[in-house]
Amino acid sequence: MKRRSFFKNLGGFSLITFMPLHICSKVLSSFCDACKEAWTGLSKFNARRYQFRYIEPTPGLPKVFLYGDSISIGYTEYVRASLAGKADVMRLHVNGNSSGRFIRNMEKFRKALFQPDFADGWTFKWDVIHFNVGLHDLKYLNKKKLDKENGKQVSSLEEYEKNLNGIIAYLKETYPTAKLIFATTTPVPEGEPGRFAGDAIRYNEVALKVLANHKDIMVNDLFQFSGPVLEVHGKGYGDVHYKAEGSRMQGIEVAQKIAQAINITPVECPSVEIITSRFKEYGASKKK
Repeated sequence: MKRRSFFKNLGGFSLITFMPLHICSKVLSSFCDACKEAWTGLSKFNARRYQFRYIEPTPGLPKVFLYGDSISIGYTEYVRASLAGKADVMRLHVNGNSSGRFIRNMEKFRKALFQPDFADGWTFKWDVIHFNVGLHDLKYLNKKKLDKENGKQVSSLEEYEKNLNGIIAYLKETYPTAKLIFATTTPVPEGEPGRFAGDAIRYNEVALKVLANHKDIMVNDLFQFSGPVLEVHGKGYGDVHYKAEGSRMQGIEVAQKIAQAINITPVECPSVEIITSRFKEYGASKKK
């Protein structure tokens, strides 16, 4: 990680050689602490939820970024566990929400953590960006509550298509060296209070039409993968979310696609029980 302001204050890189090791360690730690503090301040989740804890960049490892909604929050830790020691897996500081918020969310993250906007921030470049929007676009809201009978849909198909084109243009311009992976929107079951079953198919058709013009973007068809998973490991009737084992299965699938993109080999993903125990330990430590 480049520390331009640090080196400038020292008067040159060569002076590092003559610094005592314990001083170097403290200096480097202070920069890590600065990034950690910036990360924690981005969201109320970051200081207390395990999936949103600060991930210290590991020199030499590929850097992977996950952008998505609550489904992605559910599988984040299983992606990390499947790529442990192979890649640093970081995620957006909040629920990604609808396509209309994508660029705004990404810019807030970038400006808070990366140089030059944050002078002591990260300087690495993303190797992979795995992203999804859609589940929040097709929902209907009435006074901010899910209501498909009386609410208004967040994004029409036309708006969704326009937003996706803008998202792709933004990603290619801002992160030109990153390999992009788009995940299709996961299924909407019957009985969902704010979404119509079948709408995910329609929105995915629009997404695939857009992506047909971008052969360099890999498609992770989580819709097809997650259909059978939702039937067995869904949280309940009318719920788009998954029990832990379902999220684990999705996380393994996402990790495999990421690994394919950058030619690495995933490791065996730990059980739900092991990951859940880490959640509990982290939560207990934050209450002390």
